[in-house]
Amino acid sequence: MLIGLFERLRGAGVPVSLRELLDLHAALAQGLAFADIEAFHGLARALLVKDERHFDRFDRSFGQWLAGQSSIEDGFRAEVPPEWLRRALQRELSAEEKALIESLGGLDKLLEAFRERMTEQKEHHSGGNRWIGTGGSSPFGAHGYHPEGIRLGSQSAGHRRALKVWEQRQFRDIDDSVELNTRSIKLALRRLRRFAREGAASELDLDATLAGTARNAGLLDIRMRPERHNAVKVLLLLDVGGSMDPHVRVCEELFSACRTEFKHLEHFYFHNCVYESVWRSNQRRRSNSTPTLELIHRYGPDWRVVLVGDAAMAPYEVSHVHGSVEHNNAEPGAAWLQRLFGHFRRIAWINPLPESEWAYTLSVKLIRDLTESRMYPMSLRGLDEAIRGLSR
Repeated sequence: MLIGLFERLRGAGVPVSLRELLDLHAALAQGLAFADIEAFHGLARALLVKDERHFDRFDRSFGQWLAGQSSIEDGFRAEVPPEWLRRALQRELSAEEKALIESLGGLDKLLEAFRERMTEQKEHHSGGNRWIGTGGSSPFGAHGYHPEGIRLGSQSAGHRRALKVWEQRQFRDIDDSVELNTRSIKLALRRLRRFAREGAASELDLDATLAGTARNAGLLDIRMRPERHNAVKVLLLLDVGGSMDPHVRVCEELFSACRTEFKHLEHFYFHNCVYESVWRSNQRRRSNSTPTLELIHRYGPDWRVVLVGDAAMAPYEVSHVHGSVEHNNAEPGAAWLQRLFGHFRRIAWINPLPESEWAYTLSVKLIRDLTESRMYPMSLRGLDEAIRGLSR
């Protein structure tokens, strides 16, 4: 029976091996999960999934496999744990809904009826108000409606009235193709760490102190050393305004993660494309901007540059003089990008738009060509690829 689950996982891109499948069989033989879908789901996930990025793929594959298992019902006929439903009742229903359940006979009556239907029913059933199936008003099944039902597998029909759902899909999406959150960004950025000891000697060097004291025949010889910091230096350039407004939250999360992970971090803003100046404060951008040439002169080639923007604009903003929507630029945006890319050896452009949409915007293609394909999507996979590029 588990071969079907194994094949679904492999088909969904979860790197599961036969060794892990055998481990799951052995765990089931030891009774680590019996007549409890929730326990079986947790056990299977722990043994079959090696990377948290694949949790969402596992949940989807598990749900699809479970929905197609007629033999699962046989296990439920043997034992449906009452405490499982009672815990769900206390956790998921409001006081009014609990009162409604009691007025209709209570949980024990519902569970008893469920067992009887599982024993009597011999085939799949759709519609109606009695059998376990789909699309009806029976309290058992899926894609129907009943005020105190039990949903078996599948997805909700939208009524959200099931007392309990016989499937497990409660994890936050952390597939490597989904958007990021602050925690996942921090985990990805840590791959860019290069530790060094710099600055004033403010930390006790215990090994050197012990060695010096021993050489002095026991006379204390205290040695200090600079604190150990991440020595990687990052220049973060953020596109703001216009089409970037829907992406403010994820950009804030990226900015917050960078501030935590890098001691040497400088940030500036631009709009649509980098031109002759950038700025630190959006409120003072007109009165207190920084020439882009100053960035090139101030920060050495060893700085890593990360540009964040959707690159969505009129193509002439990149390719033409006076193409900017905000001012009459004396040089096209492409000229300034080429200066940046020529000075800094390690550059990555992070695009919050899904990669599948890049081909529909000419300006995205223009900037991607200028970056020599160093444009990456704002996802776990994309950020991981960008960090690898910045580490070279």
